[in-house]
Amino acid sequence: MNLTVDFKDEQDLYEVRVAMKATVRKAIFNTLVYEGLDNDVEVSVTFTDNEQIKILNNQYRNKNTATDVLSFPMFDDLNDALDFNVLPLGDIVISLERAALQGHHLCHSIYHEVAFLTVHSTLHLLGYDHETSSEDEEDMFRRQKEIMEIIGY
Repeated sequence: MNLTVDFKDEQDLYEVRVAMKATVRKAIFNTLVYEGLDNDVEVSVTFTDNEQIKILNNQYRNKNTATDVLSFPMFDDLNDALDFNVLPLGDIVISLERAALQGHHLCHSIYHEVAFLTVHSTLHLLGYDHETSSEDEEDMFRRQKEIMEIIGY
């Protein structure tokens, strides 16, 4: 599998260094491997702040509040997309402002929190949804935990 990640930085609060991009790439790659996806994949990741993610959350989910991460899958059913030479999986938007605060409250680094949010969002891009039922929530959170252990968190 070849993974292409297109990064955008639309915030000024945190310097997005190579290590942050490597953390995101590692989280996406290991999630895809865990899920058995061997297609070449393309994902877009945007780093933003609370103000901008609040606007997106309101626009796309009718929730007028900042959130930590948003996922925008390209396909409702991934099986419809497996014929692509390079599978455009979708877009991930992460509020680094929120990630830093959550990491602080949970006593771990922003890198740990960004890895977690990336795994969570990548699972959404693959079609998992923790908001559909308690069984789906349990399944998705189990996957997140196992993937985070695989990548060393």
